[in-house]
This record gives sequence, structure tokens and C-alpha cells, in this order.
Amino acid sequence: MDHVLAQVNIGRLRAPLDSLRLADFVAALDPVNALADSAPGFIWRLQTEDGNATAVHAFGWDQAGSAGVIMNMSVWESPESLAAFVYSAGHRQVLRRRREWFERMAEAYAALWWIPRGTVPDPADAEHRIRLLRQHGPTAGAFTLRDLFPPPRAGSADGAGGAGPHPGREERACPA
Repeated sequence: MDHVLAQVNIGRLRAPLDSLRLADFVAALDPVNALADSAPGFIWRLQTEDGNATAVHAFGWDQAGSAGVIMNMSVWESPESLAAFVYSAGHRQVLRRRREWFERMAEAYAALWWIPRGTVPDPADAEHRIRLLRQHGPTAGAFTLRDLFPPPRAGSADGAGGAGPHPGREERACPA
């Protein structure tokens, strides 16, 4: 396969990360990330050099009235490998409690898109994909697990089905 699946999901926090209200969520981060890191089909996830994904700041335009927005971005071999992790018992335990920690979002908060194997997305590209999904619904440039689009044909210039990466974005090599 020439392309792999990038995903981003965001959440508006109900309280600051260091609050008592989010203590269980923060305590679950390392175990859930370890499950993802060892899941079949997992390739990469966004995090700082010290392994902290919550310290990556993005989506400033989507923080109205919240304690902040955090993002999760990762790369997977396929939609099936991502879905297997998302719906696994360990991840579902945390997912069931999301309303305790995150505000309900009326607009799209997760997007998937194809990227060339060996590259990784950046936060600007993730923001672009969420905006695409919010503005146009599922397309080859930004879709969901419910509304999948196939990867581009071999030799295609990009993984966006014509939508292209965020303007001005350069592809980065995958560190793995």
C-alpha cells in the first residue's frame, strides 16, 4: 500500500488538565497510549519529545468557552486497524467517560485522511482536515470511520483525493 491512514480527534476540556475533575482522564493517558502504541497496525502518534501529547497546542479557533482543546493525532496501516483499537476494551473504558471530561461538540471533531507511507501529518494539516469535514462533510480529503474513502490509486500525487495538504505544508518524513 502506497498510503496509510492519518487520524485526528479533538476535545474541548470541561476543566484544566491539572484539575481534580480531569484526574482520572490524565491517569488513563499513559495506559491508553501504550495500548495504541502496541496495537496491530499502529505506526505513529503526535507527542512532544518527552512523550506528552496534551502539550501540543492547536485548534485555537475552536476553544470558545472551554478550558482548552486537546488533540490526538496518529497514523495507522488501515481503517480496520484504527477501528480495532478505537473499539477495543481498554480504549472503550475511557471512551465511555468522555462526557465527564469533554464538552459535547456539535461539529465534526475527528477526521481521517490518507497520507503517503513514510510521512506524518502536522497540526496545521489536522486543523485543515477538521475544517474540510465541517465545511463539506465526508470527502476523499477528510472522512470518518463511518464514511470511508479508499486510498488514492498508486502513483497519485497526494493522499487527499484532490484536496491536497494544508497550503504551505511540507511533507515530513516519518521518524519510525
